[in-house]
Amino acid sequence: MSAQEKVAALLGPVVAAHSLVLDGVEVSAAGKRRLVRVTVDHRPHLGEDGWIASPTPALSLDDVADVSRGINDALDASDVLGAAPYVLEVSSPGVGRRLHEPRQFQRNVGRILQCRVEDTQVSGRILRAGGDAVVIDVAGTERLLSYAALDRPQIVVEFGAVKDGDDLDDIEPDNTDADNTEIDERN
Repeated sequence: MSAQEKVAALLGPVVAAHSLVLDGVEVSAAGKRRLVRVTVDHRPHLGEDGWIASPTPALSLDDVADVSRGINDALDASDVLGAAPYVLEVSSPGVGRRLHEPRQFQRNVGRILQCRVEDTQVSGRILRAGGDAVVIDVAGTERLLSYAALDRPQIVVEFGAVKDGDDLDDIEPDNTDADNTEIDERN
């Protein structure tokens, strides 16, 4: 068993005790130390029908700090890393990474999924995610896609997305330049 597998086996129950799921573990050399990167996340809660139709809440800094202390205590009490000192990094999953497990699609309900399906690029908003498939809105049409059919699925980062109910006519233009100087638009 590799060091990464040993660390994952040790930390799984520690993370679960905080009502979180262990999303990933990386162990690498960093000079005379080891770098241990641990990714944790909320466990999605499936509805009675086996689907999730609302986003999983993001982890708070307090969530990450609490689980970090538990992880650090478990690593200090164990010999899975040997005698070498280590640096511990604990974080939540990033948005731009590839999705591999149903729970990763489930936590991203409401976000835009981009992938290839049968040699065609597909992009749409995740409406629901279940154990075997995801439903996305592609240009107003719902598409049910099995996870097995998706090639290179990842979430697209949105900047300044307009939310339902926003009226673009009510948004006032910003009449300042970069240094907050008022701009005269009479010319």
